[in-house]
Amino acid sequence: MIDKKVMVFATGGTIAMKYDPAKHGLVPACTGEDLAAAVPGLGDVAPLEFVQFSNIASPGMTPQNMWDLSVAIEKALERDDVAGAIVTHGTDTLEETSFFLDLLHRNPKPIVCTAAMRGAGDTSPDGPMNILCSVKVAASQETVGMGVLVCLNETLHAPGEVMKTHSANPATFQSPWWGPVGYVDLDKIVFRRKPLGVKRFAPKALTARVDVIKCMTGSTRDYIDFAVSQGVQGIVIEGFGRGNVPPPMVPGIEDAVKKGVAVVLTTRTPGGRVLDVYGYPGSVTDTRRAGLAMGGELSAAKARLKLMIVLSERPELARDRDALEKLFDI
Repeated sequence: MIDKKVMVFATGGTIAMKYDPAKHGLVPACTGEDLAAAVPGLGDVAPLEFVQFSNIASPGMTPQNMWDLSVAIEKALERDDVAGAIVTHGTDTLEETSFFLDLLHRNPKPIVCTAAMRGAGDTSPDGPMNILCSVKVAASQETVGMGVLVCLNETLHAPGEVMKTHSANPATFQSPWWGPVGYVDLDKIVFRRKPLGVKRFAPKALTARVDVIKCMTGSTRDYIDFAVSQGVQGIVIEGFGRGNVPPPMVPGIEDAVKKGVAVVLTTRTPGGRVLDVYGYPGSVTDTRRAGLAMGGELSAAKARLKLMIVLSERPELARDRDALEKLFDI
């Protein structure tokens, strides 16, 4: 066992839920201490210190919650007696919270995010092993400098690449096209690669509002106009394939950009970059001409969080498409 502590930030989620017959479903029921007490051998890995940050289902997590969580974790990691931190979280938005934390994480000490697909009171909960593995990772010197990691099913993923791929299967977290960065074995943590192109930021507060608009066949400019009317600083468009959009959306994109709203383009496909390879109406060539910025490989949900952070730190970039593209591409 190491001498330094691992901080456990409990936020809620299925990992901390039990079935409530009165409500006919799983509800928040366990604290961080409760979860740790159900993990055999956890006390042999590292001393633990618990912070009950929240106890909510992860659909209730907000960007401001993520900001506050980041501030609390980074402050804890400044302590000399702390080796690293883990975050217990719900699976529904884990890929967003972990990515948000990684964008702001500057300390070389690790942050490990974990969750569970089965409740704490289920017949075969996956939470205890996920917690044990996460504490091992956070306590390991091998993890220093690896940034934020997502740890489930003894497998480690990069927040910018991981996604929840199944609504119920415990093996839901995968990194399509790239695969995991490592895994947790009985005797050590094994890393096979380190994510490249991770860009980090340091805004003083989270001030920018960014909305996501998903393209569908027949989409028009209506949702773009509504978002602009609500005072957003940024819009993320989730396009088709290489990033193409229905042609009626293009004038709305152009007008939004002229009004100083940053518009970033992503794709609904789980792999690949958006790129201006076509020249027809609604193509990326067409929307870039209207002032839109290509968003690289990120999902729309992650691009939204990144744009919020970028515009909170440097609001002037809303009018600098080329600078935005450099920040979003890898």
